[in-house]
Amino acid sequence: MNSALYVGRVTHTRAFPRRHRLSYGVWYLLADLDELPALDRTLPGFTVDRPGPVSFHTRDHGARDGSPLRPWIEAYLAEAGIDLEGGAIRLLSFPRVLGYVFNPITVWFCHHRDGDLRALLYEVSNTFGERHSYLVPVEGAQPGDLVRRRFDKELFVSPFIDMAARYDFTTRVPDQRVTIAVRETVAEGQVLTAVLDARRSPLTGPTLARAFFGYPLVTAKVIGGIHWEALKLWIKGAPYRRRGEPPAHPVTILAPERPTVEAA
Repeated sequence: MNSALYVGRVTHTRAFPRRHRLSYGVWYLLADLDELPALDRTLPGFTVDRPGPVSFHTRDHGARDGSPLRPWIEAYLAEAGIDLEGGAIRLLSFPRVLGYVFNPITVWFCHHRDGDLRALLYEVSNTFGERHSYLVPVEGAQPGDLVRRRFDKELFVSPFIDMAARYDFTTRVPDQRVTIAVRETVAEGQVLTAVLDARRSPLTGPTLARAFFGYPLVTAKVIGGIHWEALKLWIKGAPYRRRGEPPAHPVTILAPERPTVEAA
């Protein structure tokens, strides 16, 4: 089975205008879209598009209307000139826990049928209910490889960071580990570094139960932690920025420039 759990930590470090650091234990679901029906039938405590202790809901991703996810992403891949020929599509995200989820970022790993990674989709959400995705074409990446790409920020995320910024994403294609490192740079320099580093566990009833009880209400803690850390930044005197209008288009398709791929 390609679907799995990844258990680890998220750390954020802000360099200025006020130094600030946070670190939280988390667990993520890597969901292979083709395996979801079988998981819904056989995995204790896990459901798809219906209530359950841990659940994956189609309407939390893509078009957000409950429509199938594969046709949605394949339409954007086609715009980028990418044909997976039926290859695997896997989402790394928080699932719903007791019905609730907030995903600051979901990463879609889009594989050709020969197994090569052909695209990444970074699906970014803010706490104002807005979302935007960045589609990154990739060539020749294998599990364990590091894929790095820089691009402009399009969605207002943190009220303490200007919109005029660039992202530098480095993502490890999941194997026994997954890492996602995001560096955000503004005119004054690198303002934020955010890192997820997690290790793989098989997706079974016992491992899901350990994650559920070992990190209770993890998705509620994510949104609570975001607001708590924002309050601490505000108390430290970090200037607050007002958000503008969200992007007109839901997905930015990056030019087919080859990202840096470092072999494992």
